[in-house]
Amino acid sequence: MQRSDLRTLIEKFFFLQYCVLNYLFENANTAYGDSFAGGAFDPASFFKKPQTILRIICWVFSIVVFSTITAEGYNNIQSKCMYNENNSACSYGVGVGVLGFLACVLFLLLDAYFPQISNAKDRKHIVIAEMGFSAVWTFLWFVCFCLLTNQWAKTNTDAKNEIHQDAARACIAFSFFSVISWV
Repeated sequence: MQRSDLRTLIEKFFFLQYCVLNYLFENANTAYGDSFAGGAFDPASFFKKPQTILRIICWVFSIVVFSTITAEGYNNIQSKCMYNENNSACSYGVGVGVLGFLACVLFLLLDAYFPQISNAKDRKHIVIAEMGFSAVWTFLWFVCFCLLTNQWAKTNTDAKNEIHQDAARACIAFSFFSVISWV
């Protein structure tokens, strides 16, 4: 490497460092996007955000889990759960699914309203609450996945032949996908 090439490389490095530091100091006074507060709502850009897309995915996964359990999770004749006849497993899956569905709707509305909030403390509380809830809900989806998987493994083969196996496996799969999507 020649001396002039090395000098050019060092100049580019320091220029890049200057640009990054300049950007950081310009945006240092913004707390949780505070400088962007008060903007108009743009649905096109809102639905293109990765956070919004992920919330919609979580919403769909919640719908799949609770609707599948409520529609096909119980044996119509005996009204017993398809997961080892453990009604608590079905109730837990429906509960986590319905509350996850409602939480997704609430957080989607908060995400849409978030740019209009100008108070940095309110924005901070919303972000912290959202992160805390997501952490707790990730754990609850993991428990749901483990519970449904365990109860499905304990279901005897005669009972498995009488029920909708695809529905049971779909609930297990989508509860696992929900663990990943809520992280």
